[in-house]
Amino acid sequence: MTAPLTAVPLTAELLRGALDVERTPLGLLPHRLPARARAQNTDGQLAMAEAQPAGVRLAFRTRATTLELDTLPTKRVYVGAPPRPEGLYDLVVDGRLTGQDSVRGGHTLTIDMTDGTFEHTPGTPGTLRFTDLPATPKDVEIWLPHNETTELVALRADAPVEPAPVPDRPVWLHHGSSISHGSDAASPTRTWPALAASRAGVELINLGFGGGALLDPFTARALRDTPADLISVKIGINIVNADAMRMRVFAPAVHGFLDTIREGHPTAPLLVVSPILCPAHEDTPGPSAPDFGGADGRFTFKAMGDPAEVALGKLTLRTIRDELARIVKQRAADDPNLHYVDGLDLYGEADHAELPLPDDIHPDAAAHRRIGERFADLGLNPLSGRVSI
Repeated sequence: MTAPLTAVPLTAELLRGALDVERTPLGLLPHRLPARARAQNTDGQLAMAEAQPAGVRLAFRTRATTLELDTLPTKRVYVGAPPRPEGLYDLVVDGRLTGQDSVRGGHTLTIDMTDGTFEHTPGTPGTLRFTDLPATPKDVEIWLPHNETTELVALRADAPVEPAPVPDRPVWLHHGSSISHGSDAASPTRTWPALAASRAGVELINLGFGGGALLDPFTARALRDTPADLISVKIGINIVNADAMRMRVFAPAVHGFLDTIREGHPTAPLLVVSPILCPAHEDTPGPSAPDFGGADGRFTFKAMGDPAEVALGKLTLRTIRDELARIVKQRAADDPNLHYVDGLDLYGEADHAELPLPDDIHPDAAAHRRIGERFADLGLNPLSGRVSI
């Protein structure tokens, strides 16, 4: 006879990977920026991105064989583009991916990329159900969709649930762009940071924000104030495709960003990661603009800047890599725990020939796996073994 499902109180203690949890009229809304940072942000794109729970997961121990989770997701629709796939929830049992599903319904956010407008259409919650789990004690994680804002409404199980023990492994805190956020990854455990964390045996906090890696001081303070054993910051692509700054401003901004992180983490291993290959912006400055003339209705991105303006300080990925390498070399003389990772070692010309960027900016699922494996081997594994916790 099947045991009845009982309600499990949703509390912040059941969540990992979030910096803040907002109590809403319906339940809990995880955030990846703290409230103070959100109050200082005026950009709708970043507000959307930080509320999308990349790397955020429910983590608990239970004997339950059946789990139900009610959520209220926010789906995105881009004007002129094909429908996006439903966001996936990954069920991980004792470290192994054992199930996936989506929640239908929810709110809809319609985005017009040509003029930057948003239209919100309210929706209703949906239910996710996982069955036939082993009846033995087990550690369960439900990774929330990395690309859908997800309000947690209710959790039910047919056995008691308690927060999972704090894992005895280093905490890796990472900041980056939509590529780190997980754009075009297969699922939330298959973004390159999640894959790298799994391979290196570290606990991930992912502060990758689609369109939002712009050296914002409030993001630097969030990194400063978040406990971590290893930290990495991936800098460059958003600054170019937003045409956000020139070299005169970029170099001091990088120094200031790193200075702020070091206020809270004076000796932790800190990796500065330059951009992966993106042919559109290697030698052509931003801004980027959507091009809806792609095959099968897919949109791509094109570079709108003038290469001649590089001489006037406009930024390209090539000039950013050179400057980041110079800054890290300069600072490392006094900061032996500061390291540089060249993005071309993660995804370069040979990788692009084999696994081209589908929209000319973002890697596909296979490239996410390659980048994650390489980052673990180049950046995390050499350091995580030297970290004591």
